[in-house]
Order: sequence, then structure tokens, then C-alpha cells
Amino acid sequence: MDDRIRLLIVDDEVQFLDSIAERLELRGLAVVKATRGLEALEIAREQKFDLALLDLRMPGMDGHEVLKLLKEEHEFLEVIMLTGHGSLESAVECTKLGAFGYLPKPYELDDLLQVLKDAYEARLRKKFEQDQERIGKITDMALGSSPLAILRAMRELDDDRR
Repeated sequence: MDDRIRLLIVDDEVQFLDSIAERLELRGLAVVKATRGLEALEIAREQKFDLALLDLRMPGMDGHEVLKLLKEEHEFLEVIMLTGHGSLESAVECTKLGAFGYLPKPYELDDLLQVLKDAYEARLRKKFEQDQERIGKITDMALGSSPLAILRAMRELDDDRR
């Protein structure tokens, strides 16, 4: 099993996309590329990702729309916006939609790597906190319920994550 951090990169500039993907793969990330927003959503439904790096301006579905849908469909996915057309308004909107970070193009590789590291740590923290909450609920059930009631409640908890 591949234990590398899984990163989805979405950018309509193919040369840029190939370049950044290669640079990040050389640093040990498992990278999957998409050139359109709809393509990215389809890929994210088929594969699991830890992080996404998303261009803001793309033909068809723009980065704001893709960000919103990715965050709705993938609870723990952290998304970093990368754009050559940034503005304060856009950064605020992306943050409201759930973006972890917002970097301008051109970027410094070290800055991007730091944001990816921070985003991955945030993802792990969120998952850990939710897991702790779920363990607490299961423990509470185990102390005062019949085995059948515990199984039903565990099934409900399991359904919450789908």
C-alpha cells in the first residue's frame, strides 16, 4: 500500500501542471493531475486524496465552484488555492468556502511545501478529533446499552461518515 501523501492538482495550464506535479513527486508526494474542475471532481469521487492544490481561474467550472464541491463531498480534504489572479476578495471568499490556504503564482517551492505540510497536519488533527469523539460515543454506549443497541448505534455512527 502506498503511504505517501495523496495530492490532487487541478490547473488548466498543462505545462505548469506537469512542472509542479513533477517537482512534488520528486519530494515524495503521490500526485494525480486534472486540467478541468469537473474532471477533478470525478477523480476525487473515484480516489481518496489528503490534499488538493486548485487553480482559481479555469474554463468551465472555476476554482470557487470546485472548492465548494470538494469540501462538501470530502470532509477531511484540505484544499490550497494557487492562482495568478488573486485578490483579497477572492482570498476571503475561498477561506469562507473552506480553503486551507491561498498562494499566489508564481510561488516559492519552499512556501508551497510548508503550506502543504501545514494542511496535512490540519487534516490529521481534524480526523483525530473526530475519531476521539466517536470513541467517546462508543464508550458511552458500551457502558449502558445492550449488545444489540450498541451494534445499532455503531452502525449509525458508521453511516455518518459515508
